[in-house]
Parts: sequence; structure tokens; C-alpha cells
Amino acid sequence: MKVTRLSASHYRNLNEIEIFPQEGVNIIYGENAQGKTNLLESIWMFTGCRSFRGAKDAELISLQDKAARLDMDFYARGRDQNASLLLDEKRHAVLNGVQLSSATRLMGEFRAVVFSPVHLSLVKEGPAQRRRFLDLALSQLKPRYASVLSQYNRALVQRNILLKDIPYHAELMDTLEIWDDKLSMLGAQIIYQRRCYVERMQESAASFYHGLSRGREVLHLAYASSMEGQTTAQLSQELREKLVRARREDLKNGSTSIGPHRDDLEILVDQMSARIYGSQGQQRSCALSMKLSEAVLIREITGEQPVALLDDVMSELDAGRQDYILNHIEGWQVFITCCEPSSLLRLCAGKTFSLRSGRLEETA
Repeated sequence: MKVTRLSASHYRNLNEIEIFPQEGVNIIYGENAQGKTNLLESIWMFTGCRSFRGAKDAELISLQDKAARLDMDFYARGRDQNASLLLDEKRHAVLNGVQLSSATRLMGEFRAVVFSPVHLSLVKEGPAQRRRFLDLALSQLKPRYASVLSQYNRALVQRNILLKDIPYHAELMDTLEIWDDKLSMLGAQIIYQRRCYVERMQESAASFYHGLSRGREVLHLAYASSMEGQTTAQLSQELREKLVRARREDLKNGSTSIGPHRDDLEILVDQMSARIYGSQGQQRSCALSMKLSEAVLIREITGEQPVALLDDVMSELDAGRQDYILNHIEGWQVFITCCEPSSLLRLCAGKTFSLRSGRLEETA
């Protein structure tokens, strides 16, 4: 999978830019707040997912404009393709000249893996960050997963509203059954897919961590859930029963205490929690191992190597870890942002672009 051309108009501080990247390493450099991350984010938007920085669509449009446009030519599935995104009050997507019903329909058409400073704190932050990591990875691999997750979240909101209303309207108690059924059915699918993904990710993530730690430590990943069922049917029944048993407590608190929205990804280094006991270097190595593993799984499952977006993370790593990462993304198309490209150019050959005040210029 390769990006052959990208243009952005009125996207954040990128007024009118066009880039023709090479198949290998592309380095975008410049001082802070010049638009480097915005450029990587604009590529990421073609995955069909929302901003990896958690921004709302309206925040992606430059302040003085009412709409932004992104166009991208890329090679995937053995042929040249084109996609465009128009952002106004919502996202409008076109793929190969066909208007899509939703921008999320781009999921599965173009795939990328992004490494950013946010992901380096993946280990030490709370469970929500790790659930989001799993959900984004699975949504790219299985677009239907994104739909199930969206349905689950909507049902969860409705159940929580109902839990708050029932103390004042006892007649609503019977309708709780409907939402319990819906949550248990959708939640079981989410738990099953997350668990399978983590089990599959374990081997390659452990291998990457072994390399990053120079063989001194062992990484282990496990999906942490209160559910023990092995099939979606078993998980659905178990979740339904636990929702019923937790009703009194849920009514008291006005929120749902059981389900995949409470689960976590357990990260252990030498059988010790990396979140609690890991050093900053160990936590970064864990996060990088997981992100590299994400790319490997995309390639294994889809047969295509995703585009790698490295947003200002190389400068936070020592030379050994930089070298290890660059050696293991050989053959990938990579976009790297940094303030000073000279150190990276010593490690790899790449095409370089200078970005200043939202304006891009090819320098090598």
C-alpha cells in the first residue's frame, strides 16, 4: 500500500499543499506548530477513522474557512486508486469517483498505522486509551467491528439514561430488558474480537519488545475482562446474566458497571505490570512493540503493508531504538516528522520535505 500523491486545502493550517512522496522513507521537518502533525493526520483521515488526536471534524477546518478538502492517490489491492474528503459540518467521502454514504466506508480501503507521542503514553494512561487502541486497530481490519462498536456505545448511552430515569418513573423498569439484551449481544462480539486480536498480537509484540530491550526482558499481553465465555454465544449469555445481577448497583449509580466498556489490555514486563512498575523506557518500548505488531497483523491478515506515520516519536528514542525501528520498517512506505532531519538521514535514506507556516517544499 502506497500514497502516490496527497493534496490538502484549508485543512487546519495547511492552506494549499501537494506532496508526491516516494515509496520508502519520507521525512517532513520543520519547527513546532508549522503543520507537520496536520500533514500526517490528513493521510490518516483516509483510513475512515477520526483524527488520531481526538479532534472533532469541525476543528480540522482552518479558522477562516467553512470547509476543507483532502485528495489522495494511492496504490492498493493491485491497482491505482483515488479518494477525496470534503469536511464541512460532516465528512463527505468519494472513492474512485463514487460518492460513499459515509466517510467510515473508507475503512478497509486504505490502511495506515500511526505512532505519535500520544501512543508512547499508551501504557501509563488509563484503560480507555488501551481500549481505543484495540478498537481502532480492529476497525481498520474489520469495518463491521466499527459498526458493532458504534451500536454498542449508543445502546450503552440509552441504558445509562434509563438507569437515571427509573428511580423517578418506575414504569420504565420493564424496558431495561430490551437494552440488556442488546448490550449483551453486541458486547459479546466486541469482547470476542478484542480477545482474539490480543492473542494474535502477543507473539509479534513480544518479538519486537525482545529486540527493543536487547533480549533482557519479556513482554506479555492479555485481554482483561470480567467475562470468561469462549464463544460469542457463551459471552452473550454470561454478560446478560451479569447485567441482571448488577441492576441494583447500576440503578444506584446511574451507570452500567459491566461490559466491554470496562475492560482493559493488560501489559506485563517480566510478569510485572508495565503501567505500575515499568520505567519510562520500558513503557515506550511496550507501546512501540504494540504499534509495530499492529502493522504486522494488518499485513498478515490483508496481505498488504500499511503506510506508517511516525509523528515526532523518533526524537524521544535513543539511537539504538531508532535504528531498530527503522530496520524493521524496511520495505514500508513511511512518513516521519521531526524538527531536524540530519540525525534520521544518518540512519536511513529518504526524501525530505520542509514545512513552514503550512507551506511544503521538497528539499531532497
